[in-house]
Amino acid sequence: MVFAAPNEALARAEGVLGAAPPPLHASVAHQVIGIWQRDFGDTRLALSHLRRARDLAARADSAEREADVLATLGVALVHSGRTRQGLAAFERGVARGSGHTRARVLFRRAYVWWVLGRHGEALEDVRRAIPVLRQAQDVIWTARALTLRATVHLAVGAVERAEADFAAAEELWGTTDQEHDKADAVESRGLAAFRSGDVPAALRLLDEAAARYAGLGTPTFVLNIRRCEVLMAAGLAPEALAEADAAIAVLDGMGGQSTRKAELLLVAARAAGLAGEAQTAIARAAVAVRLFAAQRRTWYETHARLVLIEARVADGRCSGRLVQDAAEVARKLAAFGAPAAPEASLLAGRIALGLGWTADAERHLGVAARSRRGGPPLARMTGWAAQALRARAAGSTRGVLEACRRGLDVLDDHRMTLGASELRARATAQGAELAALAQRASLASGGPRRLLVWSERWRATVLATPPARPPADPVLLSDLTAFREIAARADQARMEGRPVAALDREQRRLEREIRSRTLHMRGEAPGGGEGFDVGRLLAALGEDVHLVELAVLDGRVQVLLCGQGRVRRFEAGLLAEAEREAEHVQAGLRRLAHPGAQARLPVVEAAGRRLEELLLGPAAAHLGSGPVVVVPPGRLHRVPWALLPALRDRVLSVSPSATSWLRARGTAPPPGGGHVLVRGPGLASGGAEVPLLAEGYGRDLPDAYPRTGVPDAQRFRPPTVLEGDGARVPEVLRKLDGAASAHIAAHGTFRADSPLFSSLRMADGPLIVHDFERLARSPYRIILSCCDTARFASVGADELLGLVTALLPLGTAGVVACSAPVNDAAVVPLMLALHKGLDAGLSLAEALRDARAALPGDAVHQATGWAFSAFGAA
Repeated sequence: MVFAAPNEALARAEGVLGAAPPPLHASVAHQVIGIWQRDFGDTRLALSHLRRARDLAARADSAEREADVLATLGVALVHSGRTRQGLAAFERGVARGSGHTRARVLFRRAYVWWVLGRHGEALEDVRRAIPVLRQAQDVIWTARALTLRATVHLAVGAVERAEADFAAAEELWGTTDQEHDKADAVESRGLAAFRSGDVPAALRLLDEAAARYAGLGTPTFVLNIRRCEVLMAAGLAPEALAEADAAIAVLDGMGGQSTRKAELLLVAARAAGLAGEAQTAIARAAVAVRLFAAQRRTWYETHARLVLIEARVADGRCSGRLVQDAAEVARKLAAFGAPAAPEASLLAGRIALGLGWTADAERHLGVAARSRRGGPPLARMTGWAAQALRARAAGSTRGVLEACRRGLDVLDDHRMTLGASELRARATAQGAELAALAQRASLASGGPRRLLVWSERWRATVLATPPARPPADPVLLSDLTAFREIAARADQARMEGRPVAALDREQRRLEREIRSRTLHMRGEAPGGGEGFDVGRLLAALGEDVHLVELAVLDGRVQVLLCGQGRVRRFEAGLLAEAEREAEHVQAGLRRLAHPGAQARLPVVEAAGRRLEELLLGPAAAHLGSGPVVVVPPGRLHRVPWALLPALRDRVLSVSPSATSWLRARGTAPPPGGGHVLVRGPGLASGGAEVPLLAEGYGRDLPDAYPRTGVPDAQRFRPPTVLEGDGARVPEVLRKLDGAASAHIAAHGTFRADSPLFSSLRMADGPLIVHDFERLARSPYRIILSCCDTARFASVGADELLGLVTALLPLGTAGVVACSAPVNDAAVVPLMLALHKGLDAGLSLAEALRDARAALPGDAVHQATGWAFSAFGAA
């Protein structure tokens, strides 16, 4: 019962002790309390109760009872860090027990061997225990033994054997009422899914297990550790670090198991390293190493040493001693059969290369490269990274590019198993090193065309395919509705000055639920899309249009100028300086959004000139006089490109990648699509352009209009206007789906902490990115006449998450959106002028250029025009 209903078992055991029981019964009660405290409470109290249970068993003269208690005591001693005493208790337990009891003792000793990382001994003990448990028809302990054996198999990379044991154990659990063990079985299946590379399934199963544990009221430290591992593999290292640190705080507060604390410190160190927090990683890993060493857990100590070396290298340290340490860690991990051994060899080789020790580097990298032939995706990527470094050391550009191509192909296939656009975007970080190696090799030997190909190979790849969408998921739809209601209530309470703490908590809870269900979605089967073709791009650009793709190599901006049948390369400034200047510009635009800041206008214009020098360099003089498409890296998407002098009076559009621009250019308007005007609440201007646009829609169509690709019959159709109570999210989504064009005047909010909860404010609450992703097809053209709608979070290798990037893969060919706070009143004339250009048959970029020119020359209107950009090619 202590595992099926732990709190009830604890209460009953305390009741037994209150009734002056005989020694045998008292031994059982103290053992139950000891198990509860060991797994869910204070290990010091656990040891006290278990020693009392052992002594009472001896007084009862029951060798079998004493053996059973000694096994429980052995586990508790090991978990408290007293490994030698714990193993000695097991030796006495094995000697005192016989038959069925000894098999249970052997199972628990196998568990301890697993905790200590001694997998050979664990498999031997469980091999001896299972036949006896089966013969005794002990379903519960047989299922536990099978689960443990599967877990040990996973630790050494034997995934197929583990899955067979998990399946057998789960079938047995189905015949019992052991709820805690059933939850553990779900958790174990989540671990197996993760080891086989299925991250969405792993997250789903671990979340299901967490819900089961919550129903039992039991802590979940092992689950926390496993979830952190999956989060790190999904590119969510900051979240893994936060979860590990929170679990450590809970564990310390309850006086919990020292072994679990060491394991949590290890995952926290790994997460900190992946999150770029080298000092935090060093601190956590150093404590983990000391704890594991004191607990005599060599397997874990070696893994912690690997993380510590990685963190020191990330912190800028490079020495022969680190090469030796990494090589020794690799040797030990290989002897253990640990899947992390190639990672350690890669690290040793990488440090050796940095020192110029080519012979040592080749030896270590050669070992690491063997993993490229098999295993889970990330292990194969480690192997291809090692192979690429070997080729670079040997001076083989062809070898570098081939290894990078093969490694990124592996990651492409892995990403396509992820349904959520967030996971796909964040997973690209795992290919950043391969992409950078290929770009450097291209720059050194292949000329600008090859550099362009590799710049495109790993740029905005998440936009290449639409995210998986679960429109039939009733729980997700219910959560989205509840989220909107709570968010709207919270906004209203803030305006009225009422407390919002409870509403904020509920909103955060719903956000977690929505995000969790989204991350569970599985993607389509692996399969590459159409490759990037430089010739096709140049043909599409023709003689007039230039595409400017900015690549960043070793911190410096490389300008790839495409047009007039060729690709030219220019070197510009440092990315870090450009980012700082862009922040200054954003601050200036925010001030210019308010009347009375006219004196700041020359300062902002000067900053625009500096930005041009840093981002375009000498390429600015070679842009010709025609339209320009800018393809910036993710970290530069907040730049107001129309502010740069060389781009200010041009037809200018922005695209996340050249591939994305080509796809947008080839996108046709939906047949029968209508036109939608939406006016949300709370705008200072009241969304004044919407009724004016509705009144004048479709008048005096010129002959030039058909070149936009929208048939005349569609264009004459009166627009659908959604405002007031009619501008509610379900109705807005229904009208947007498959529309030819949409204009949304609503307050925009960008969420840097959770970009897919960036929103547009509707009558019933926020319209968020997750809502847009449920559209079968987003509008062909969409104009977002509100603040911050063109802000993105740069994640992964070079990916963007935000409102605009949610629309582009779903059928939208062009978007007009804003990257800064703007003056609502000044937006109105800009939007009216923009639509006048569209009515004249212009593209979004052409109409936006003319609309800027038509604005008054004061600072507020100029800043408003610069803040808006046209994305895509419509």
